[in-house]
Amino acid sequence: MLQSLRHLLTRLGVITSRPWAFAVVSGYGLLWWSFDRASLDWHGFATLATWLMTLLIQRAEHRDTQGIHAKLDELLHADRHANNRLTKLDSEEPEVIEQHRERARRGD
Repeated sequence: MLQSLRHLLTRLGVITSRPWAFAVVSGYGLLWWSFDRASLDWHGFATLATWLMTLLIQRAEHRDTQGIHAKLDELLHADRHANNRLTKLDSEEPEVIEQHRERARRGD
């Protein structure tokens, strides 16, 4: 159960980094404006701006992470002594990656 929740949260983070997530929040704002204009005051605009900024930050973080992974994968493939299994480590859950890093630090 806990493993599937962790996987779901990881997938949710990746999903929110997609461009269509901005369209969903914008669509929500348009629906809010269409159906309840009275409650869409400056608090409402602040809420929508916060959601959009959160998505923007998430997207930038995802882009940076993917770029770093691509560079590291290329370096691992270029070094014939490198362990190529590491190129697939980013598809694991964060806890598994942390365990791998801890084992590597200990020298296991």
